[in-house]
Amino acid sequence: MIFTFYASANIFTQVEKPTIYLLPGQGADHRLFSKLKFQDHKVVDIKYHIPKDGTNMADYAFQLSSQIDSTENFILIGASLGGMLACEMNEFLNPEKVIIISSAKCNKELPRRYNFQKKFPIYKLIGGGITKIGALILQPIVEPDRNKEKEIFKSMLRDKDKKFMKNSVRMIIEWDKTHYDDSIIHIHGNEDNTIPIKNVDYHYLIENGSHMITLTRAEEINNLLLDILSN
Repeated sequence: MIFTFYASANIFTQVEKPTIYLLPGQGADHRLFSKLKFQDHKVVDIKYHIPKDGTNMADYAFQLSSQIDSTENFILIGASLGGMLACEMNEFLNPEKVIIISSAKCNKELPRRYNFQKKFPIYKLIGGGITKIGALILQPIVEPDRNKEKEIFKSMLRDKDKKFMKNSVRMIIEWDKTHYDDSIIHIHGNEDNTIPIKNVDYHYLIENGSHMITLTRAEEINNLLLDILSN
């Protein structure tokens, strides 16, 4: 007896993994994600332009979304400001997953000092240059964990345009998002002094992790992402 086997090429077609789009924080760029591994996913770094005066978070997210090919499956991963932008993009795009790190899903997760500045907008009197210098001075004090990778953090901040710094501060303070999608996956450190964990509804906790965990605790973040991306 002779058996004949027919194999369809479609059976062996490998399913392409979704593209990952990375959104860095206010004082960072693509180097923030430099220690993370995404296996065989295609990875695209979202580039930030200087938001025009008066641009809000939702509008800025919409402008940046032109860099995303929404005709294919994709995942958004954002840190700090990038996480807030990813949450806004989730409102009008259809990502497979949204993962945010050291961030906030709505304005209620931001610290009280932002609400204070919304009522008393002292920040409007501070120029972008001073904002940038202040970040360089205060960052290692507020988030000492950053000193593990201090040269990268200093370099990223120095490369930031002062107008971008000023306008992005305004966008965060004036952020009016009051709700969020429960499917958004949130990773946070319990020693984050920039966005304190007490107001955050997180899914994964990094013990003793600061606001800088994307870079300073990359191995642990990698392990979490491996699990999240495989499910």
